[in-house]
Amino acid sequence: MSRRKKMKAAVPFNAADVANLAKANPYLQRLIDDDELRDNLRKAAESSKSAYERLANGKAPAKTLINDKKLQGDLRDAIDAIRDATIALSDAPKRRRRKARNVARLVLVAGAGGGAALAVNEKMRSKVLDKLFGSEEEFQYTPPAA
Repeated sequence: MSRRKKMKAAVPFNAADVANLAKANPYLQRLIDDDELRDNLRKAAESSKSAYERLANGKAPAKTLINDKKLQGDLRDAIDAIRDATIALSDAPKRRRRKARNVARLVLVAGAGGGAALAVNEKMRSKVLDKLFGSEEEFQYTPPAA
């Protein structure tokens, strides 16, 4: 089997599939768009790595946790960054349902069409005004005698 066929068989996704997944997932979209979220995740990873290196230095872990102020600071920074990232991700935009969008579009088109019909047709306009405000009474004005 050629190398290209092996590569194709090993990878179930192509670039277009990944792009469609990123567009469809509001969490991935938020990760792509939000600089602060990416900074929080990077900071959490760096602080966690630093804390792990300090903890795995060969000394007793319990003693290191209690005595090492830098380790405690790294853990605090990691937890704060993870908390901020979690809050940002939980506020990710929800996908709107297509049905709601279609209904809103239908209402907008119907309203615009009705408004245009009322503006053009005088009979329809007078009929709507009569229904809303009651029919007008027609009367003859005669000026008072001098």
